[in-house]
Amino acid sequence: MKKTISVVALTALLTAGSAWASGYRIPEQSVDSTAKSGANIASATDADASYFNPANMSWMAADTWQVAGDLTYIHLSSITYTDDRSATMNGESEKENFLLPTVFMVSPDYNNFRFGFSVTAPYGLSKRWNQPFPRTFSEEYSLKVFDINPTISYKLCDYFSIAAGPRLLYSSAKVSSNGVVSPKGYTASRFMEGDTTELGWNAALSARPMKNMTLAVTYRSEVDLGLDGDALLGSNTQGTPVATGGSVTIPAPAVLSLSGAYTFDKLTVDLTWDRTYWSDYENITFLYDAVLTNPVLAGSFGRPIVKNWEDSDAYRLGLSYALNETWALMAGFAYDKTPVPDATLGFELPDSDAYLYSVGVRYQLSKQMELGAGYLYDYKKSRTVTNAIVDGTFTDSTAHLLTVGLTYTF
Repeated sequence: MKKTISVVALTALLTAGSAWASGYRIPEQSVDSTAKSGANIASATDADASYFNPANMSWMAADTWQVAGDLTYIHLSSITYTDDRSATMNGESEKENFLLPTVFMVSPDYNNFRFGFSVTAPYGLSKRWNQPFPRTFSEEYSLKVFDINPTISYKLCDYFSIAAGPRLLYSSAKVSSNGVVSPKGYTASRFMEGDTTELGWNAALSARPMKNMTLAVTYRSEVDLGLDGDALLGSNTQGTPVATGGSVTIPAPAVLSLSGAYTFDKLTVDLTWDRTYWSDYENITFLYDAVLTNPVLAGSFGRPIVKNWEDSDAYRLGLSYALNETWALMAGFAYDKTPVPDATLGFELPDSDAYLYSVGVRYQLSKQMELGAGYLYDYKKSRTVTNAIVDGTFTDSTAHLLTVGLTYTF
């Protein structure tokens, strides 16, 4: 498949992502994870355990298959930027709406082995600005990442289970920017469409030291997304846009989760801490087939870009209550720290610390079928920074997630 890539735009391939999670991660991939604000590791007991904690597949009903299909609607609000230097630099990002499908499957028990499969969308989304100053850096950045993840679990005994599996990540992106990059009125433009496929792995361990308690550790490896293709770079100081081959590598960071769940009669409480290792995102270095002789293009596109992101932590609380044999209620809360330091914050991802609130419900239609729905509201704190690009305040960043799904057991 041919790729057309404005390589400088790849600085934002992954940072131009979700506006409600740490960096560009999307932790909420199922009804239960949305309804419990991502606290769905130790307490994962349905088909979505194949993704969130495959070691928990060992604790599911031994002689059944379980399949789930979920669909998440995401609405990102318009973010307001108020510049402290001049009102002409102010801007508002476009509102964004997305639909993300996910699929989960868990097999019956085969001599203490279980097989799982999931298709999720753990990174992505987009950011668009139409005003002159913001669009110089982020006219449109969009990214889609699909994670295809088969897993195998093995029950060591009644108290311990382990699991692991490979991950196949397919990503595609579209990026464009166009604006004035110099007081002399020099402009620079860029355009990108590209895709790549990379491999990673994940592993999990679950322990049940008590009948009503589950402790879990999960880990997802870092995956370097290597994008290469054709670069198209333009400027009003360049008669013909430069078309050349180019490449860059950006990490999809590793994630470690520690989780504990305890059931008090009908109430299950899940406490989860996860760390995303964003510190691997130190800088972006671009390689070109051609030498950029134009000084505007070389200055805009030819230098490494420092990011220096920091490892970030999220603290999650999930509750589920079995009201009766038909209805189950869920709720959650999370505090999610941003990895983006003030020095490198930009329009491609004006990220900040977030507070997440969620609710959900499950309804047992029959012995084999169950419907579920979860809603999550994300509020991001206002953030004022001064750096080489931004000198102002980002406000009004919120997100709404609604996930609906059907689980079938046979």
